[in-house]
Amino acid sequence: MEPIDWDKKYQAGEVFWDRGQPSLPLKQYLERNPIRGKAVVPGCGRGHEVALATQHGLEAIGLDISPTAIAEAQGLYPDLKERFLVGNLFDPPQEMHHRFDIVIEHTCMSGLPPNLRSRYRHGIDLILRPGGLLIGVWFINPARAIGHEGPPYTFSVESLSELFAVGYEIIEDYIPEVAFEGREGRERVRVLKRISP
Repeated sequence: MEPIDWDKKYQAGEVFWDRGQPSLPLKQYLERNPIRGKAVVPGCGRGHEVALATQHGLEAIGLDISPTAIAEAQGLYPDLKERFLVGNLFDPPQEMHHRFDIVIEHTCMSGLPPNLRSRYRHGIDLILRPGGLLIGVWFINPARAIGHEGPPYTFSVESLSELFAVGYEIIEDYIPEVAFEGREGRERVRVLKRISP
């Protein structure tokens, strides 16, 4: 499987997952659950979830492998310009190791082929401190054309559970009642707490 050139996709404007605003289930979750701390959004794209997190009092940064995505995020949210960083979740800089109280997941893992999910988990382990929360709006069942492999890539609730079976416990888990058009019933809010280093 050829690696995806995410920067090329941003340069070409092929960013169908971007709805021009933050995730509705994440917005609802943060409204209902006032939390504080240092947060990171891996695969932040154009930065909508970073902006949302800062509005809710989190000290948030966004990380994306695409320089074009980061430049667009800085253009959309100039007041947060310094909060957007080019970087690779699979190999975060040492200064990011175990420094975050919260990791916010939205569309990052669904953009990864199944063979990269263990590397995603390893990246989360590197940046999230013990006791920290992984707050995810997981794109469990994306609508795809017949024969389309991805992205987004389908993964089941069972495979999500298996990926984080060791070292994490489920704090919340539900199908959100709010969603972008076309994503109704296809996402799952699952919040995981890291219980071991």
